[in-house]
Parts: sequence; structure tokens; C-alpha cells
Amino acid sequence: MLDQTAIAETLGAHYDLAPSPEAAERQSDIYARMSRVLSPADWAIHAPYVEAINRLKAERNAVILAHNYMTPDIYHGIADVVGDSLQLAIEATKVEADVIVQCGVHFMAETSKILNPSKTVLIPDIEAGCSLAESITPEGIAEMRRRYPGAPVVTYVNTSAEVKAASDICCTSSNAAQIVAGLDAETVIMTPDKYLAQNVARQVPQKNIVWYDGSCIVHERFTAQELKDFRDWQPDTRIIAHPECPPDVVAEADFSGSTSGIIDYVTREQPEKALLVTECSMASNISDALPGIEFVGPCNMCPYMKKITLEKVLWSLHSMEGAVEVDAQVAEGARQAVQRMIDMSRRLSA
Repeated sequence: MLDQTAIAETLGAHYDLAPSPEAAERQSDIYARMSRVLSPADWAIHAPYVEAINRLKAERNAVILAHNYMTPDIYHGIADVVGDSLQLAIEATKVEADVIVQCGVHFMAETSKILNPSKTVLIPDIEAGCSLAESITPEGIAEMRRRYPGAPVVTYVNTSAEVKAASDICCTSSNAAQIVAGLDAETVIMTPDKYLAQNVARQVPQKNIVWYDGSCIVHERFTAQELKDFRDWQPDTRIIAHPECPPDVVAEADFSGSTSGIIDYVTREQPEKALLVTECSMASNISDALPGIEFVGPCNMCPYMKKITLEKVLWSLHSMEGAVEVDAQVAEGARQAVQRMIDMSRRLSA
């Protein structure tokens, strides 16, 4: 576990991190991307960290990849690339810088290391895990193969390198239905997210989809009844759900899609009000770019994603601690599963 007190003291000795209206003003162009959701006082607190990180990032020849669930100060303030799991995986293969700082959770950092093994990949907090990734093991994959012999295993990228290596191909929430439909098999095993699998089964009825009993602590907490109640209260609100939600929740929504799909949808449709049934930072990160939309609750916070903070990012670049390593044999098997996903996704989208 990181010693936050010691880290703060060390960073304070090397960087001027006191709240600074001057630093805030120097970076007013960055603040403009999040001013709707971040007060000027809060920006004065964050601005010295953003300034120090962006300066150190250049010195280290580093790039920052940030998931859509990061807080606005990270998403808009320091990230070089933002996106969902598929977008970040593809971009990781293109990185030419020496260092990748992964602002997300551990499996994402592993994926970047797997796809670009010559780079130093840092995660600002090694304890930024994932309930979904922790729900499945290689032994769980083997048990599914015994129960459904010959069926290919499609594994969500929200999993460890060992689990990816035990699978045939990976998927993300944005390409899961496409990947499953494209496989030459009648029965397909999907792991570990049972809700994503059930939602894909409704989209791809020609396949017999069987699934592992895993779920995401953020998305499984939403209920269809709360969406019905909200629609009764706010009937003019567009409800948009992530496919990791239970099927009855997705059925209540006007649209369901990955984080990138959600962004594309609200940008295209421009509803007056939108309820994003997913992680809380999603709405915050796109709010300023879509001023005509009123984003309303509820949402659920991911405790793992929120372990990544500006202070921890600065520490990772300052100390170069938190490097992610993957066993070479495991990495090769995982790389094949992820690369098959990327190749199939590109081919089917062409």
C-alpha cells in the first residue's frame, strides 16, 4: 500500500504544489474543458499538479492513457489518449514514447504491457484492481471448457493476463456482439461478465451463448425499477445504459452501448436531458463538450478507478515506481487473444 503521507512530503520537497490561482490561470485552456463540473477553487488546487505532471511527462518521454472513468482533472488535465478499453488497447500498440502511464485499473496496464512489451508501463496505484477481473481465474476457464467441449472462449478484456492467455479471443463491451457473431461456432463461452453475455445473447440469437457467473460492482447495482421510477419522475430524460448492467436494466434504457458508444450516442442525439447508467465520471468528462445536455443522476462510483489521483500519477512519474511486468509465456498467450480481437474487429468493421 502506498504511504500517502510520505509521498506528499517527498513531492512537496520537489514541486510547488500549493493551491495556486496563478497556475490555474496559466492553464485556463485546460480548465475550459471541465469548468462546468469543476469549481475555480478546486481547479486552483489541481492546477499545480497538472502543471508538474505535464512538465515531468515531457522529461520522461511518457504518455498517459486514461479510461473514460477517470475524474475530469485526469481525463482533461493530463491524458494524452482517452477512451474505452478497446480504444486504449489499440492506442497502446501505437505508443512510441518510452513510458506509458495507465490511468485506469491493473488489467488495462497489463494489456498495454502485453501489446507493447518494450515500454515501461506504470500504474499509479497497484491496488487499482477490478471486481470483474477478480471473479475469474484460468481454472474457471478450464471448467467452462470441460462443460462445453469445443466451444471457443471469448473473454472480456476486464481480466488478468493469465485469464486472457487461457482464452481464444478477447472482446470489449463495444465489440462483444460483433466478435461473437463472427466466430465459426454454434456455442460460444463468454467470460466473466454474465450480464454482458446475456445482453449479447439478445443481440446475437443465432448463437448459443453460455457464460461464467461474474459481474461488475458498479453496473450490477442498477435496477430496472429505479429506472422505471426515474422515467415516471423525469419522462423527458433519455436513459442510456452500459451493457454490463443486468438485461432488465438494459431493456428499460433507450440506448445501450460501451463507454465510447455512449459518448457517440449523446453527441449525435443531443437529448435535452440524459441519464447515463454507468460510472459517475462518464457524464462529468463529456459535460463541458455538450453544454446543451443536462446530465442527471443516478450513477455509481467505481472505488478502483478512483484510486488513481493526480498525486499518485505525479508520484509514479517522479519515482518511476509501479512498473507492470507480465511473465513472457503468459504475455504471449494473452497477446494472441487480444490481437485476435483487434484484428477481427478491424476486419468486420471494414
